[in-house]
Amino acid sequence: MDFVTVDGIRLEVRHIAAAPGARELAPIVFLHEGLGSVAMWRDWPDQVCAATGREGIAYSRRGYGWSDPVPDVRAASFERDGQRGGRLLPDYMHREAWQVLPGLLKECGVSHPVLLGHSDGATIALLHASRHPVSACIVMAPHLFVEDISTQSIAHAREAYLQGDLRERLARRHADVDGAFWQWNDIWLSSEFRSFDIQQECTHITAPVLAIQGVDDPYGSMRQIDSLADALRAQAVISANTRVKLEKLPSCGHSPHRDQPERTLAAVNAFLDTLP
Repeated sequence: MDFVTVDGIRLEVRHIAAAPGARELAPIVFLHEGLGSVAMWRDWPDQVCAATGREGIAYSRRGYGWSDPVPDVRAASFERDGQRGGRLLPDYMHREAWQVLPGLLKECGVSHPVLLGHSDGATIALLHASRHPVSACIVMAPHLFVEDISTQSIAHAREAYLQGDLRERLARRHADVDGAFWQWNDIWLSSEFRSFDIQQECTHITAPVLAIQGVDDPYGSMRQIDSLADALRAQAVISANTRVKLEKLPSCGHSPHRDQPERTLAAVNAFLDTLP
């Protein structure tokens, strides 16, 4: 297990080497979901890197996996010595995309990466690409705005955590399982998060984008990636580099890489093959 320190916070990082003799290509940076971590990806990043001939980097955001915890995650939000603590604020994904991720990439010596994100990680990838240069963005089940279907499923997750076995299953993947769960669940079910919307930010993305979503996703409707396509096509009038491909997978829920791994991997590989 490796760690990288960004702004005084230790983040768990896993490096995946490219195959010997592979061409020098932009590395893939994997950005996990709202309850994810390095370990929660399992071996899927290895499969992607092997199929595409690229090296990869996966990291756990603060409070997830074995990264440093968020202090007093259910208390009122506070800032001390330049670091936030307590409950997450509605801009937590903006801060991750625009402050933490650039610092991590600098520490790892990476520029112009391919960002591959799932759920919250997909949203972070889009936000980062709206301000920073990337080779491409691959987003699985991104959240561009809040829908009732999302909050209903997140409320069900709360019940599963309190009454079912979700806490026990997550505890194997997170050093501070309660911190990992409540920082995500509390902010998503808060009234102030209802206005979260990044559609305008997405109009500034100039890199190629692949958006993948399951038809049966219980955390978001197909409006999410359709609205992303609308935002990117508006930008394409300005930038010839901007292009978007949508993959809508049948018999697939919120996690395309778990529910339809072969089709998802094939879509990712085919998309990356088209890059310069």
